[in-house]
Amino acid sequence: MGAKSFTAAPETLKPDPVFGSLLLSKFTNCMMYSGKKATAQRVVYGALKIVEQRVKDAKPIDVFEAALNNVKPMIEVRSRRVGGANYQVPMAVGRKRQQSLAIRWVIEASRAKSGKPMHERLADELIAAARKEGAAMTTRENVHKMADANKAFAHFAW
Repeated sequence: MGAKSFTAAPETLKPDPVFGSLLLSKFTNCMMYSGKKATAQRVVYGALKIVEQRVKDAKPIDVFEAALNNVKPMIEVRSRRVGGANYQVPMAVGRKRQQSLAIRWVIEASRAKSGKPMHERLADELIAAARKEGAAMTTRENVHKMADANKAFAHFAW
């Protein structure tokens, strides 16, 4: 079996019960600590309810998807050892990795804040990311800047 998790497998992932979205189901699974799915769902749906109240002209699921699409990185740097030296080589990011990085960055950004309940922090981050602002977008911009700064080593990407 190895390190592969059953919930992470695309075949076993079920759509979430409220919106019927596989992406939201994946996001909820990533939010989860210690197998507490009900708690993770309460936080995610609480955040989407806040998004619905604050953003009047769009459905909360659309704001959620827009936020994740905005946070997805196009390129990233990867360490490559060439002739005794390590180079940070810019490389294109695959679709699945783009999605997992976007999910991770949004969750980390909302967990890093303090002073509010988690569902409010998550709602703030989702709305900010949908507007191309916020900490998760900053992380994406930093990754793109790193890749841009290391363009000289792009010929090592094979």
